[in-house]
Amino acid sequence: MAVYSMTGYASGQTLAAEMAPAENGATPEDAAAPTPQAPQTWRLGVEMRAVNGRFLDLTLRLPDELRAQEPLLRELIAQRVKRGKVELRVTFDAGVAVQIAAPAPMLLQRLTSVQDQIRAWLPQAAPLSVADALRLAGQTDGGSGAAPQARAGIEAALLPLVQRVVDDLLSARAREGQRLAELLRERVAGLRRLAAQAQPLVPQAVAAQRERFLARWYDALGAVPGDGGDAAPILQAAQERALAEAAAYAMRIDVAEELERLAAHLDEIQALLDRGGELGKRLDFLIQELHREANTLGSKSAALELTHIAVDMKVLIEQMREQVQNIE
Repeated sequence: MAVYSMTGYASGQTLAAEMAPAENGATPEDAAAPTPQAPQTWRLGVEMRAVNGRFLDLTLRLPDELRAQEPLLRELIAQRVKRGKVELRVTFDAGVAVQIAAPAPMLLQRLTSVQDQIRAWLPQAAPLSVADALRLAGQTDGGSGAAPQARAGIEAALLPLVQRVVDDLLSARAREGQRLAELLRERVAGLRRLAAQAQPLVPQAVAAQRERFLARWYDALGAVPGDGGDAAPILQAAQERALAEAAAYAMRIDVAEELERLAAHLDEIQALLDRGGELGKRLDFLIQELHREANTLGSKSAALELTHIAVDMKVLIEQMREQVQNIE
């Protein structure tokens, strides 16, 4: 299964032409006569943008003609996209060759009567324009240029077009997700190399500190001849105390458990990337655990080299965190 990014973009459009119906009020005889008909053309466009987000946040921007399709579009997108802030924008443009059917005479008479009544009470009211009459008669459907007969075709073309755009969006997110997965694998390999470098540094630091403890005790007690004099028990006690201090120090700086847990987290990240799917939240949790182990490694550092390794680990982990924020 692929690893998906939460960022992506896709778009598509459909162009259609339909024959215009007979004008309102036409008689059957008129309808039977062969008259040239101009095609009703329209263009439907769909555009989708997606960025990262903690949950699925859908924003739909639809023209008035397609508001009724919003629940179906939300369900369609929610079935395919699990996380991210997704914006769907649908545009509709009517072609210039659209034939506008004339309103029925009775409807025009009714509009004229209503206008006369209104202007009798409000003489300052402006008379109806041709566009107003067509809009009120329902011929242009709010000025969009879509005849009612064409609306059914527009609605029928919407869902397949959105499905195609969603497929393109998922393909774009999969390509971006593959790139992010490769970057994460590179960072995982880098952390493994740093952990391998840190592994032998702890015994070396313990041995060096043990020698320093013994040297300090010798300096404090002074030179003691090795002939078994009265100072021999004191020297023996000093050596035992130095060894005990060295052992306690070794326990304090031991990072074997941190390195083991870090290796286990890296194995889990690698397994998730190989499996794919919806894994962004689990990766984010594992990144937090990696950061905790790197902090502990730095706080227990007993050598300058180990401090440098802890800093380099934090840099890689922070880079991983930035990449994981974009994974679904």
